Amino acid sequence: MDADLIAIKGIRQGLLVTLDEAGYWPALLAALEARLNDNPAFFRGGRVVLDVQSRTLTRAEIEEALAMCARHQVELWALLSTDATTESAAQQLGLVITLNWPPGTSSSSGGVEAERTARQEDRSPLEGLVVQRTLRSGQDLRHPGHIVIIGDVNVGAEVVAGGNIVVWGKVRGVVHAGALGDESSVVCALDLAPTQLRIAGHIARSPEERPEEPVPEMAFVQDGHIVAVPWPG
Repeated sequence: MDADLIAIKGIRQGLLVTLDEAGYWPALLAALEARLNDNPAFFRGGRVVLDVQSRTLTRAEIEEALAMCARHQVELWALLSTDATTESAAQQLGLVITLNWPPGTSSSSGGVEAERTARQEDRSPLEGLVVQRTLRSGQDLRHPGHIVIIGDVNVGAEVVAGGNIVVWGKVRGVVHAGALGDESSVVCALDLAPTQLRIAGHIARSPEERPEEPVPEMAFVQDGHIVAVPWPG
């Protein structure tokens, strides 16, 4: 399962992709490409930080990752590793090998503790996005973290989030929560009747018969299926 090989989450610098350090390199690249193929519109145009942990990579192997990302219009701009050979090869290819330090600090200030703090802050989950408008047909909204919409999602509109989606209004378009593979994500709305609803890799559609008086609902994954229950709000 590719979920055992790679982990993807949103951070302030883009998307952090962590690869299993014991995995076979071609298999890791294949698993990552499968994730890009599953949701191309979400990843297209994004920036990726690749964390290979203690794996030793040659320049040619890193070039494979660069080429694969380029095919999917994804920018691989940083490669993190604790291996000196890998870091050297990444630098030769113009990749960043450390995430940005917090303002007012440097890699030499504060020693190991400063470095640990910097890495924790830079890899912290991306904050949620709040949007106060109605999404109309042809419009889309994508964010690696949570999305809150104060307004409606009309037919023909699409919302894709790495985390939860909360709509303080009607949902009639396409919504995809947990787009990075998080099956614990939820979709909440005051009136939930989407054209299509996805959570991670699960897909559901609204039932043909809807109550005359809609009630707020929350959709989540239970026993491998998406279910919707009244949302207390």
